Amino acid sequence: MSAKPRPSTLTERRKAATQHDIARAAAELFTERGPDDTTAEEIALRAGVALRTFYRYFRSKQDAVAPLLAGGADRWRAALAATEPGVALPTALERSIADSLTARDAAEEEGLRWTRGLLRAAEDDPALRAVWYRVNQESEERLRLVLGGLAGPDADPLALRLAAAAATDAIRIALETWSESDAPTSGEGAPADLAVRCLRELMGGTRLLAREDQGRS
Repeated sequence: MSAKPRPSTLTERRKAATQHDIARAAAELFTERGPDDTTAEEIALRAGVALRTFYRYFRSKQDAVAPLLAGGADRWRAALAATEPGVALPTALERSIADSLTARDAAEEEGLRWTRGLLRAAEDDPALRAVWYRVNQESEERLRLVLGGLAGPDADPLALRLAAAAATDAIRIALETWSESDAPTSGEGAPADLAVRCLRELMGGTRLLAREDQGRS
């Protein structure tokens, strides 16, 4: 059994709040103007922090949106880790992915729209694309630990790597595909719909994620 996460301190919560404020300001400006026409000084001004505070947390203006891009994946992994005993891993993954990409309130819908705007901006900005790929790589590495806890100590390490890659890529490809369209945040063509479709296509080739009904007519 894995240890419970250590409760965050007030300092850590304040730091996270400041990072989120900066990330949101950067996302707003990138969506309005594009990364090329946005400076770190302008991001700091909109976030209400000093420029030195900006650089205390982020190396570049593109790096500033990483917390916004990673937030959904963090919540998804936490929900997956809390899966009730007895639920098959493929089922747990599919449910958690669908839940994490389904907006239940205005704030979550806004988060999806920020992601769409950032991914569109990243099409013409290699540095912003690099941040997106890094966020996904880090999420995949952390997902391996979660899957390992759910699969048990006898799980094949290679199978865990493949499963983590398949699940992470399902979400990445779904969000990228959705961002290229004008599809809504729910229903057909939405992130949750696309991610489940991608996962089902990818998981058939991985032993750890093979569904029990695979091969049945």
